Formats: sequence, C-alpha cells, structure tokens
Amino acid sequence: MAKQVKQLDRVIIRFAGDSGDGMQLTGDRFTSESAVFGNDLMTLPNFPAEIRAPQGTIPGVSSFQVHFADHDILTAGDAPDVLVAMNPAALKANVGDLPAGATIIVDTHDFTKRNLDKAGYDVNPLDLLGDANDALGSFSVHPVDLTGMTVEAVKEFGLSRKDAARAKNMFALGLLSWMYGRPTEGTESFLSRRFAKVPDIRDANLTAFKTGWNFGETTETFVVQYEIKPAKMPPGTYRNITGNLALAYGLIAGGVRSGLPVFLGSYPITPASDILHELSKHKAFGVTTLQAEDEIAGVGAAIGASFGGSLGVTTTSGPGIALKGEAIGLAVMTELPLVVVNVQRGGPSTGLPTKTEQSDLLQAMFGRNGEAPVPIVAPQSPGDCFSAAVEAARIAVTYRTPVMLLSDGYLANGSEPWRIPELDDLPLIDPAFAVPADDGAEFRPYDRDPSTLARAWAPPGVAGLEHRIGGLEKADGTGNISYDPANHDLMVRTRQAKVDRIAESLPPLEVDDPSGHAKVLVLGWGSTYGPIGAGCRRVRKAGYDVAQVHLRHLNPFPKDLGDILRRYDKVLVPEMNLGQLSMLVRARYLVDAQGYNQVRGLPLKAADLAEAIGHLVAEAEGIDVDLSAATTEEV
Repeated sequence: MAKQVKQLDRVIIRFAGDSGDGMQLTGDRFTSESAVFGNDLMTLPNFPAEIRAPQGTIPGVSSFQVHFADHDILTAGDAPDVLVAMNPAALKANVGDLPAGATIIVDTHDFTKRNLDKAGYDVNPLDLLGDANDALGSFSVHPVDLTGMTVEAVKEFGLSRKDAARAKNMFALGLLSWMYGRPTEGTESFLSRRFAKVPDIRDANLTAFKTGWNFGETTETFVVQYEIKPAKMPPGTYRNITGNLALAYGLIAGGVRSGLPVFLGSYPITPASDILHELSKHKAFGVTTLQAEDEIAGVGAAIGASFGGSLGVTTTSGPGIALKGEAIGLAVMTELPLVVVNVQRGGPSTGLPTKTEQSDLLQAMFGRNGEAPVPIVAPQSPGDCFSAAVEAARIAVTYRTPVMLLSDGYLANGSEPWRIPELDDLPLIDPAFAVPADDGAEFRPYDRDPSTLARAWAPPGVAGLEHRIGGLEKADGTGNISYDPANHDLMVRTRQAKVDRIAESLPPLEVDDPSGHAKVLVLGWGSTYGPIGAGCRRVRKAGYDVAQVHLRHLNPFPKDLGDILRRYDKVLVPEMNLGQLSMLVRARYLVDAQGYNQVRGLPLKAADLAEAIGHLVAEAEGIDVDLSAATTEEV
C-alpha cells in the first residue's frame, strides 16, 4: 500500500523497557544510523543503578532517548514525541513525560496480570483505549505484539522461546528505522559482527530487524513515514561520540601533544568506568592502565607515574574523590602534574550511581585538608569532553599541579556528532623537564618559572637532579623539609598564586548577547550548557533579550568574569545542585546571582529554564513577558 511521507524538522524518541530488553543497544543503533544519515543529535541514556533490578518493575525500567534534527540542537529534548514501551512498567514510568498528541508504540505481549500488578496498574490501560475512562486518550497509541511477531519470524532458527523473544528489540528498531527513514546497512553489519560466533543468534536478530522494517512497510497500522533531512554542519569529518569516549581520546591527545606517556591509575566506578575500558585499548599511543585494588591505590600510582615523568591520570566519581583527597593534597605539595577526572553522579554516599548531578564543585574546590588549591575545568557537551581533557593536561603539565576535570553522568553517557580536530590545531604542551646546570651548581627543585610559578620537573635517575620529595612542607627553592612559620606562609601563598596565574593563559569569555541590550545574564557551567542555550533560544524567539556565558574554567575564574557580571542587572545561575557556583560567584564578585536549582538525577529542562529566564527579564525590564510565541521546541 502507498504510504504518506511527512517532513519533520526534529523528533524525540524514547525506547523504554525492562533492563534486560536491550533498550540501550536499540537506542545506540538508532543513534548511530542517525549520525551516519547526517542529522544533528543528542542522546540521554537512563538505566537502573542495580546490576539487575527486579524484572517488570518501575525501578527496573531502562530507557534511551534520542533527539535528532535537520538543524543545530543542544539537548536530548524535554519530552518525547514517540515512546516505545516494551512492558507495562515502561509505559507507567514514562507516560507522564509525554506531551498531548505523542505517539506510543506498546508491545502488548507482556501486558499480563502479573506484569500489570508489578507496574501498579489496577486495570490494563490497553483495554480502555477509546473508552471514556481511557487514561491514554490524549496520545496516539499503537498496540503491537512485538514479541509475538518476533518469535514467529525467527522460529526457523530453532531458538528457545526465551532466546527468540530477546530479539524483539531488533524488531522494534526495524520498525522505527522504517518510520523515520534510517539507514539499515550499518545495523545489519553491526549485528553480523557482534554475533558472528553464534550464527543462529545472528540470523535471528537480523531477521527480526528486517521483519520490523517490513512490518512498517506493509501494515495498515502505520500509514505515515517521516523524513528528517540531514543537518547543515561546518565542513569536516564527523563521528558520533559519547562524553567518556571523547574524554579518553582527549587524554591520549594530551599525551601526544606533550610527548609524555599517559598512565591511568583507576578503580572502576559508575559512571567513569568506560574511560578505563577505552584507555586500556591504546597501548600503541603510550598509554598504560592500572586497575588498582582501590581508589587510593589508583591515585597513588598515578602520582608515582607523574614523579617518574609521565602524565598521571586518575578517573573516578564523587565517592572516589572523597577517598583520594589526601593523595591529591600530596600532588599539590609535591607540585606534580596530575589529571583527576570526576564523572559526577547523584550523592551523597552511594546516592544515585547511574544518574547525573553536578554537586561536586565545592568538593573539587575545597575538599582537601589545608590550603590545597586545585585548578578546575568542566566540559559543556559530550564532544567537548575531548577539548576539556586536552586543556586539563595543558594546565597540569605547564603549571605542575593536579587539575580536577568535572564531567557528569549526562555528558559521560550521552552522545552527539563530533567534528574530529586536526592534530596541528591542538596546543603543543611543553613538559620543560629540568636539566643539570652546566656549572655543576646544586639543583634547586623548588625554584620557579617566573611566568607560570611552576617548579622544575625532575624525574628520578638523572645525575645532578637528585632531590628530596614528600608530603611535608618544602623550603622555598631547596625543597628541604621546613617548619619555619614564615616559609610556610610564603609557600601557601605561592601555591595559590600559581593557580591564580593560570588565568593569564585563558582566552576572553564568549558572551552570547545577540542584541547587545540584554539586562539578564544566564551563567552556567558543565552540562547545563545545552538546556541553558535552548532556554535562551526560546526567550529570544519570543522577542526578548537575554545573554549567556558558560564557564569552562572554574578555578581560577577567567579574568574578565567580574566585569561581565557587573554589566547586567540580573544574573541567573542554573545548576544541578543547590547553588554551588552561585555561592562562589556571590562571594567573589559581590553580585546578586540567583540560583535555579534542581537535583533530580536528570538534566534540566529547557522549557522550565525559559520560564525562569522570562520571569527575570520581566523583573529587570519592568514588562510582561509572554513566551507563548516560542511554541516550537528550540532545543
């Protein structure tokens, strides 16, 4: 039958099911094919903290949201246009996020009384479709027996019913691929490689995928196929990349551009573990990885590697940073390069291991005993994790200091198209190792470069560079142990001045203020970049002025930040915490920064941010603000 083809500029799809239903794989494959097609995209994987949550329950629901478009987008989207729900719990957990008119494709197979009870349904909502009490009446619902059709399609391969049913995610992927015109060759090749050693499983998944596509092509249930054209992007070579993968590549690039071997000392922790997994594959680039017995051993080994002349790195999340605190202080005292990656998650304690948060800023700033200043950098998007890692390596090596890199779960697991940079465009990083004096003068390990205040870096084993090192206070210049009060005061101030000196190397902040007349500034850091940018787009589309500044460097702050803040009547600081950056900004610059704060384990929503910005614009300009003109979701 002839199908109608409808043009769309953007779509948000959420795949949801039990944590064993393969939703992350399904979403990842759909994302990869969208990237190959040329759409701009952002993703939001969301999965349970438990390794195997109770099957069929709401806490056990795993989902993957992908937003793809024919234009530049900034977030994974506030609300899905399409929900694919594989069981009652997936429907119950996600239906509240859907706007009126959204499409729901639901697998009817698991809507049994047992599963309905687990999900908290008193009655099967599919039985009420079209009824006066239809709770799904505001949506376009398509009940489809995805599991039954999958089992029927793959029965020739002799699999057990359980194994056959596991291919239902590929049936769903095939159906959605048909609906939105996704390429299929990449997924077919992927499945052939992934299951090459198990031919029956390979053929079953391939058959399920193709059957799902053919079902969309032939059924009368879906009469419209949608087309989202490729996005216009700057010329270059692109790939889809997650934040953790980009960060790993950035650390490798930091090693290459500095000429230093990279050593990672790490203990596996969600959501940072993928960095360890990836770096372990790259021995060819001089990368050595150690999966240590605990967090303290991991950072200790990394500091030892830096002492030996490598670029030491340790990766963790907030709980691991707490354990590494004393060792990071040792790196401050010994003034050795060290990159400390904190992929933030919900806390405190074990908290929400698989959910995002950015509540470790004050921990990064102050979470060590004594005056132990540490530079802090933060990426703003998954692809930007690469550049942030290179910058962290630059600062660590140039200024002989540990550097805290604050990513988070949203950036780590989310993905976007990333333009692969040219190697020559990356900064060269000079380790500037110490060399023995020609006149045989005694080596002074705590003499400093006058421009950076960095001390000499002298790996062991070089004749003439022997020196004492450790965690006790150093005498200025000689590095000998010193208990002199005046020397301690001098060294504390010098270490702080060295961190402050980093601001001299930072470029001016980019102020996004198109009209130049805005009275409201939105200041952010980290992964709030996308929601803030999308919120500002909505406000501007409705005809109002707002400015945006996003910080990569949080310690030290850029030199021009204070002047920028004072140019605006109102400053809003959105954060996924209770107001940590706003506290620092208020204390440092004495501006009345106002916080917009949520700690829900989820990214901020652009629509909510736009409303908050609109209220501030109304206050600052003494006008009524109506954002209804910005009905299109500019995200």
